[in-house]
Amino acid sequence: MTSIDIDISGMTCTACARRVEKSLNKIDGATAWVNFATERARVTGLADPDTALKAVQKAGYGAQIHTPGDDAWSQRAAEMRVGSMRRRLIIAALLTVPLMDATIALALVEAWRFPGWEWACILLAVPIVTWAAWPFHVSAWRNLQNRTSNMDTLVSLGVIAAFGWAVVTAVFDVSGADAWLGFGFVPEGADALYLDVAAGVTTFQLAGRYFETRSRRKAGDLLAALSNLAPKTARVRDAAGEFIDTPIELVSRGDVVLVRAGETVPVDGLVIDGTAELDMSSLTGEPVPVATRPGERAVAGSFASNGQVIVEAEAVGSGTQLSQIAMMAEKAQSQKAIIESLVDRITAVFVPVVLVLALGTLLVWLFPLGYSPSRAIGVAISVLIIACPCALGLATPTALMVGIGTGARSGILVKGHTALEASGRIDTVLLDKTGTVTTGSLQVAESWFAQPARGELLENLEALESRSEHPVARGILEFVRSSETAVHEESVPSDGSSNEAVTASAGLLPVVRDVVVLPGVGIKGIVDGRALEVISAAAASDRLGLSLELKNWVDLQAEAQRTVVVVVEDDTAVAGMALSDEAKPDAKLSVALLRSMGLRTVLLTGDSPAPAGVIAEKVGTDDVIAEVLPDDKAAAVVSLQEAGHRVAMVGDGINDAAALAAADLGIAVATGSDIAMKSADIIIIRDDLAAVAESITLSRKTLSTIRSNLVWAFGYNILAIPIAMFGMLNPLISAAAMAMSSVFVVYNSLRLQRAKLQPELKATDR
Repeated sequence: MTSIDIDISGMTCTACARRVEKSLNKIDGATAWVNFATERARVTGLADPDTALKAVQKAGYGAQIHTPGDDAWSQRAAEMRVGSMRRRLIIAALLTVPLMDATIALALVEAWRFPGWEWACILLAVPIVTWAAWPFHVSAWRNLQNRTSNMDTLVSLGVIAAFGWAVVTAVFDVSGADAWLGFGFVPEGADALYLDVAAGVTTFQLAGRYFETRSRRKAGDLLAALSNLAPKTARVRDAAGEFIDTPIELVSRGDVVLVRAGETVPVDGLVIDGTAELDMSSLTGEPVPVATRPGERAVAGSFASNGQVIVEAEAVGSGTQLSQIAMMAEKAQSQKAIIESLVDRITAVFVPVVLVLALGTLLVWLFPLGYSPSRAIGVAISVLIIACPCALGLATPTALMVGIGTGARSGILVKGHTALEASGRIDTVLLDKTGTVTTGSLQVAESWFAQPARGELLENLEALESRSEHPVARGILEFVRSSETAVHEESVPSDGSSNEAVTASAGLLPVVRDVVVLPGVGIKGIVDGRALEVISAAAASDRLGLSLELKNWVDLQAEAQRTVVVVVEDDTAVAGMALSDEAKPDAKLSVALLRSMGLRTVLLTGDSPAPAGVIAEKVGTDDVIAEVLPDDKAAAVVSLQEAGHRVAMVGDGINDAAALAAADLGIAVATGSDIAMKSADIIIIRDDLAAVAESITLSRKTLSTIRSNLVWAFGYNILAIPIAMFGMLNPLISAAAMAMSSVFVVYNSLRLQRAKLQPELKATDR
């Protein structure tokens, strides 16, 4: 038995996804779920993968086994679908405009008619109702085969009925003079206006479908993003004891792998030799590398910032922790993506009801009322035509397009209607700490110097720490350089004359040699002939002992949950620096904005309760969940959901991906990983945490617009259908009402461009 991923083409709605899923689950022993957003199915329990491909193809869709990291087939299928729809829309629009002008003029003004005018109009309409409307006909046929219906069923039937009736009246000359409500007496041949209706329905629906396809969330391949992070090869020890570059696909459990400084760990395994500091920020978002020694585990995707280790592989490929996180994210995303959209839920009931009403109208006008077949058929078609949901089809995609455009101008990307639906229900916002609420980089918060004169010491520190890529070193370098700038400015004489000391300090850095990185401890070297070390406070205390003043300062910084290092020059502690991952400047305001919207805010972090509590107090969150392991973040989301909360998750790391996908609403910060962004419903692409509140406001406003569009569109149908059933509606009014309804929906959607996104901040939340 095996588990496979299948790329699927040809799905146009969530009903298609359910149909494919149903076909796959009919295979003996198979369990399948279909992700409509990514257009991919995952099937487990298969003995033969070809069986699954045949099942999908039998259901009427294209299928191909998905190769991790290779999106060529699915991308090509998506491009072909969008390109085909664009061509159909352009041709339909170019033909519909002159067709409408011609039929209205010729059908209502007999003096302008010429021999064969009806057939000329019919020939102009043929490409529209056949080739341009073909996707709707195919979808309707599939629905018929599966004894279901959706909006495409009404569109297809409406187009066929309108066009067919126009052809019948031309062939059999059954269109007589009549009186039309709102127009008056019309001559024979006026039923040719049904061609306008057929063409208009097709063009409006193509426009809606094209916009919807363009704006629909296209979640990327999580495993492909993973493969970009994980190395393609590993240095595996052969029988002769040499380490050979080996494709990752050929690495097996039990192989011994060498990881050097500056390389990414390719497998999960146990370190059997060497020491190194592994930077796991791309996995966990946490900025401080972890010192790893023999007997400790190394995780695929972590980066060796220094040292080298030899790892015995325990898990490779899809078995690694990194891969499992990505797979959990995709599965959670899939479960959310197959929820029915608002329009599908409406049309699931609306379409069968309209079909029954049209048939009932035909029978009533034929028998109890005793009208001619021509009159009865005309009234029944009017019912079917007026119910064609042009405005209903435009309601969601137009609002979504305008909402997405408005958000993009504000640095917010909304990836689909699922985000909009979720935004209206959430009551709790989970905020990942590192990189989201905090800067994600260590900065010197406090410093201590034994001597006031520190210019030379700062130069030496800069020279030594510039040899390291450690986050602590980067924080110290930033502090040293800003301090040197301040010293330089203070040292410039008031008369503007030059100062030799300042000029010297602005020159080249001191000479550094014999640099040694001490994993888990710090760095040391010889700078201008003097031994200089930057080591942890614990190491300095154990080796040198600290003065009472320095010890008290270190204890104070430790209580504030900061990372403390001591600068040792010639075996004497001369300075101390306390670093911390500080909250972003706008974090407190952003949390206040969320609270002003009635949302409960919770800080989520892997830190211990003490440092987590410090950050939570600074930014003002309602609650904090600490000591959450990377794999358990999704479980924290599920736990809150099981308690009855609707949860939004804000994060940026790969370890946030599963939580982002499992949450009712996932919001990713664009500075984070590709996997996190592909798991989210909303992406913040500007460096401003306040955009989180704005994104929720935008989503809610867009959803409100969609709902008002649907109320109007659905109300239009409900009111117009009875008029048509009483024979009071003619095709001219039908076409005009259909166009006006669609224009109203578009105008209502355009109002989103002027929407105010930042919520008002209540005084109690400041």
